[in-house]
Amino acid sequence: MSKKIKIAHIHVRDKKNKGDAAIVMATQELLRDYLGAIEILDFSVEFLRAVSAGDIRRLNSCDLAVVGGGGIYYHYFLPYNKNVIKQILIPIVLFGPGYIREEGARALTPAEKESVAFLNQRAALVSVRDYYSKKFLINGGVPAEKIKIIGDPAIFLRATKTPTPLLQNNKIKIGLNLNYSGWLGFGRYQNEIVSSYRAVADYFQKTHQAEIYYLKHHPGEEKIINELGIPKMIIVDMPIRRQKYIYAKMNVIIGMMLHSCVLAFGAGTPAINVGYDIRNKNFARFIGCPELCLPVEKLNSKILLQKAKDVFRQEDFYRLKFSKVKARIWRRQSNFLNEIKELAEN
Repeated sequence: MSKKIKIAHIHVRDKKNKGDAAIVMATQELLRDYLGAIEILDFSVEFLRAVSAGDIRRLNSCDLAVVGGGGIYYHYFLPYNKNVIKQILIPIVLFGPGYIREEGARALTPAEKESVAFLNQRAALVSVRDYYSKKFLINGGVPAEKIKIIGDPAIFLRATKTPTPLLQNNKIKIGLNLNYSGWLGFGRYQNEIVSSYRAVADYFQKTHQAEIYYLKHHPGEEKIINELGIPKMIIVDMPIRRQKYIYAKMNVIIGMMLHSCVLAFGAGTPAINVGYDIRNKNFARFIGCPELCLPVEKLNSKILLQKAKDVFRQEDFYRLKFSKVKARIWRRQSNFLNEIKELAEN
């Protein structure tokens, strides 16, 4: 009987943020699909900054250390401690993390960049979710040929069918999401963001008798939901697999939280990405639809409404394109998962 593979999964442990939860769940789901009945031990990303002797022994008792899930390269978690990384004696795998830099945020310090590069240089396998993240690592000294671009694991999170009376009609359904989870730059653009979303909802309610859904990703969004002041708006706040099922039932999504757009893409629903972070723009570019990202600093009611009309009119086009692009991304992830399997079994 072969030995059960044991994986140490190092990731952000923010269960309040549906996006972070989706990446962690999808990563572990994919690992189980490819490696079978594995055992997964969870470690917080803070492990890479400070660690006890007991924690390092627990981690080194595993066969592989998989790093990925949430804002692994976010400045809040950096710099990593090189001495901690040196104590990891098992093969390290970087699974689809991405570079994060919000509008108005500071650049990473040289020490922070160096610590990320050191982790990747020590790793047996390295992947990122988009082209810019690969460029970020290359600029830090990680060999280009070592880095695979595989997309975001949350794209392939399995949805859970969610029967609900809300979906049992043929009305047009528009989904909304705002990033009000701690992004410090929101206040600078708040009036334009709120008025633009309101204008879109008003148009679709009056012209198409549409239902407006707010797809909540973080508890902090409670404050901004009330400010939107959209009549009869339906708030959806479900466990992430059920929430993804709801995404699939929308006609168009207007999202800010990156994983609002990632989940919409995974569900096959066209999504306009209100870009407050470099990752928003790079996700749109990665899926071959740069036109679907509107930079927050250029946002106004006229621009967002026109974009929403255009995407709604081309819904079938985008659904077909998303299906084809997802198939290409899946081949990348599948190939990388096979590399992980080979590494784990040897």
